[in-house]
Amino acid sequence: MKNITLSIDETVLQAGREYARKHNISFNFLVRKLIEQTVVTDKDYWLHDTFSLMDTLNVTSGDEKWTREELYRV
Repeated sequence: MKNITLSIDETVLQAGREYARKHNISFNFLVRKLIEQTVVTDKDYWLHDTFSLMDTLNVTSGDEKWTREELYRV
């Protein structure tokens, strides 16, 4: 990967860092993903991004189990 230098307003930088912290990701990861989502037009990109985000989260379903019918109920 290449390194780049950006100029960014201090308020925006702080807000971005706070957003990244709340979502358990680095600010660098956030910026990379936003740029990728903006310039990559792959229609299935959202799915990859969703799974990547799920991998970074520290949540579980606990002991709850669902049946196939419950999962497909809309």
